[in-house]
Amino acid sequence: MKKLINYILPITLCIAFTQCKKDWLDTNSPSNVDDAFVTSTPSETYKTLSWCYANYRQNCIMGTYRWNDPIGSDAEMYPEDGSSNNLNAILRSDLLPINAVSGGFNGLYSTLARAKKVAGLIKAKQVYQDDAAGGKPTDWTQLYGEAMTIKALCYFDLIKHFGDVPYGYEYNNAISDYSLSSRFAIYDSLIADLKEAEPLMYRLGEGGIGAERMSRTFCDALIGEMALYSGGYQTIRTDVSGLYGDVQFTKKGAEQFGCVYARRVDYLAYYNMADQYLQAAIDNKGSATLITTDDRAGFNNPFQRHFQFFADLKTSPESLFQLGNIQGGVSATTSEYPYAFGRPSDGGSNNAAPTKTFGALRIIPTFYYGEFENGDKRRDASVTVTGSNGDGNEKILSFLPGNKSTGGISINKWDENRMAPPYTSAQRNSGMDWPILRMADVLLMSAEVKAELGQNAAAITLVNQIRQRAFGNASHNIGALAGDALKEAVLQERKLELVGEGTRRWDLIRSGKFPEKALAVRQEMATMINDLKSQGFHIFPNGNQISNYIYTKMVTLANPLTNDVTDSTRPELYPGWRGQYNFSSISSVKVNGTAHNLAIQGLFINIHDTIAAKLVGQGYVKTNWGYNLISAPATIAAYDRNILSGITSPNDPPRYYWPIPSETINNSKGKVRNGYGLPQS
Repeated sequence: MKKLINYILPITLCIAFTQCKKDWLDTNSPSNVDDAFVTSTPSETYKTLSWCYANYRQNCIMGTYRWNDPIGSDAEMYPEDGSSNNLNAILRSDLLPINAVSGGFNGLYSTLARAKKVAGLIKAKQVYQDDAAGGKPTDWTQLYGEAMTIKALCYFDLIKHFGDVPYGYEYNNAISDYSLSSRFAIYDSLIADLKEAEPLMYRLGEGGIGAERMSRTFCDALIGEMALYSGGYQTIRTDVSGLYGDVQFTKKGAEQFGCVYARRVDYLAYYNMADQYLQAAIDNKGSATLITTDDRAGFNNPFQRHFQFFADLKTSPESLFQLGNIQGGVSATTSEYPYAFGRPSDGGSNNAAPTKTFGALRIIPTFYYGEFENGDKRRDASVTVTGSNGDGNEKILSFLPGNKSTGGISINKWDENRMAPPYTSAQRNSGMDWPILRMADVLLMSAEVKAELGQNAAAITLVNQIRQRAFGNASHNIGALAGDALKEAVLQERKLELVGEGTRRWDLIRSGKFPEKALAVRQEMATMINDLKSQGFHIFPNGNQISNYIYTKMVTLANPLTNDVTDSTRPELYPGWRGQYNFSSISSVKVNGTAHNLAIQGLFINIHDTIAAKLVGQGYVKTNWGYNLISAPATIAAYDRNILSGITSPNDPPRYYWPIPSETINNSKGKVRNGYGLPQS
């Protein structure tokens, strides 16, 4: 670990960022450049920070689908049967090899070390000191704050995914061994650093700072988020004496594997800090905004508009920070996000319509069927029951375990069909950016904090701001709530708004409700499966039904890429936000037939035999739907395994951490060991 924590990689230069987004992603070969040259001008300094952004994107968050964050909750799951890719997501990382994510672990340390080095060089410059004394943001104070924010984000990721980690040894080659630091002490240190830096950073949109760089807006939100996590429930170690110093805890459940689920006793101090800085992010939003209107002709879904900006290869005005990609980039600039988390496609790796989308993120059917209210514009824009065949045709997804068109219903927020035109030359090259944080998330974190602090009216106002966008009016606003009822309403709103974006897992952990919610969704799935086996359908409390069979047929639409539709009697359009791009306009790909769209009957209601016979007479085909969930004992077992099977009782501490790699442990001279029952070698 010495060379990993204390190591600054050779400086990698790139073309000046200001020319275009491509510049800071296409890094050149490393070259040895002295410190004075690195900080000779703001543009030279930014070139080095560009390496940090690129390394964070490619070698940190891209490892193992950003640490399985979006695929381990009571709404989201992984699709394959028996794969080890989701052992962390199901809370069984004790079964992983010790170096399962060593690349991401080391990548975070190399990134934060470079950022801290740059920050130190800037802080030593007289021009920076003069600018800081002036009390107003300049290019130098922005770069300093930007570097410190990159460092803080990397440590935040390390704490979230590895727990307590070594801290403070960056690029100090005199240190030959190291130990674990308390995550709470790390949070305090990072927050203190950012509080010093953020007043002298540009707000989003000022000083040429867009959403692909870290701004004061993002820095404020990050302070608030780290304070919220520090004060929230989490699984802490009990096997390292004195690790947490004077911090005292309220514990939930049993102590197992040298760990326990707990929250610090003085958590309200951190919630107050989170309240202050999440509000600061809102007040200092600059050009960031919650999108509440749809500027597209013939569209009326401002929620989906945010995600369309990604498909349009633009930064969204709702984003506080999104990581840049370029279309058709080299290996260091691949667009992994839509491949891993996009709407599935059976297409080939190149020249397909569209190309292959693996689809590692699937939506648990009880969530899709049972939790969205009628009229919620987020449902169809968030979740889809169809994917792509890869030849220009729509295809029903199957609940059979697998990937691409198998594996179950899918997230729908990133769909290459919605590009104009889609990139068909090669998979993983679409150019869509990687989302990190958006304004709706900040507003709902603020509501979560205010609900905990008893600021009920303010919390309700924030939730209703999100709901009014989702429904298009105030008729679905939540009323006067307080206490646990309000906290649950906020938690549920975050689930509906942010499903598939890697937040629900952490929301459940932080709320202290992870074990109970894990057991609840497993029971809901068991009840649904039993009903499908015994009577052929299951009715959810909201009236929706899932049946063993649906009826489908291919049809021709003038506009094959569909949008919002409220008329459930239009089976070719309902549910909305599916269909296909008109790939016949792209000469390099093969498109089969002319009927590219799928009409679906019986998706939300059980179709009886008399109606089924009429549908068959109209050309519909009886198609396995819920039946594929119960068709084989192995399939039932796969779903049981893939949905949070690491929680077996309400007293289990959730064990969601990855193992610290072996080199770190071996070089620590016995001072660092994995906890939580994770492997030591």
